[in-house]
Amino acid sequence: MAVFVALGAFLMTLLGGWTAQRVTDRRHLVLGLAGGLMLGVVGLDLLPEALDAAGGLVFGVPAALLLFVAGFLVAHLVERLLAVRQAAHGAEEVNGRAPQVGLTAAAAMVGHSLMDGVAIGAAFQVGGGMGLAVALAVIAHDFADGFNTYTITSLYGNARRKALAMLFADAVAPVVGAASTLLFTIPEQLLGGYLGFFGGALLYLAAAEILPEAHHEHPARSTVLCTVAGAAFIWLVVGIAD
Repeated sequence: MAVFVALGAFLMTLLGGWTAQRVTDRRHLVLGLAGGLMLGVVGLDLLPEALDAAGGLVFGVPAALLLFVAGFLVAHLVERLLAVRQAAHGAEEVNGRAPQVGLTAAAAMVGHSLMDGVAIGAAFQVGGGMGLAVALAVIAHDFADGFNTYTITSLYGNARRKALAMLFADAVAPVVGAASTLLFTIPEQLLGGYLGFFGGALLYLAAAEILPEAHHEHPARSTVLCTVAGAAFIWLVVGIAD
């Protein structure tokens, strides 16, 4: 049952990626929406789940928040190191951005989608009602995952075929994750820590990369409205799922 439900996430991810590539003439709006979706996923979905699952304190601070900050810093360091390496080797960059950064970010989103599938499978082990509730949340926000995976990969100058390959990997990942729970389970605290770390990395990409790029050439009010709409959409999804 869990694997069958995860096929919905597969289709929704592909739909998100298809939407992203069909609106290239409104790139600033796409990026504004992507930034809002990412912000909403982090603040309204990933971080609350991480705090619930990994609620232990480390020197008075929840472990999930420490990992959240660590994820933000690691994303920043990885981007800087890859950019410096590109410049040192004289490799071509697109708009001053290292293509490897986009692939690394997309790979992280594939990892997140894999854990989404694991979450679906684990929830079905608890009960059918819990499984369906988790599946609804995953399927709904996998549209954003597919949208963001394609957008991030393309933003950093990677070829369309690479963006499509990462999109397909992101779509397949929840199915693989759900199937894996037939063999083993992941401790709740470890899952919470991962969500916190990934949330920090995703927030960095949204705040430091996606949104500034959206406003670079088109500082329009419509771009801001797209960002707000993206965050509001995730709020709606979380509210319906709960």
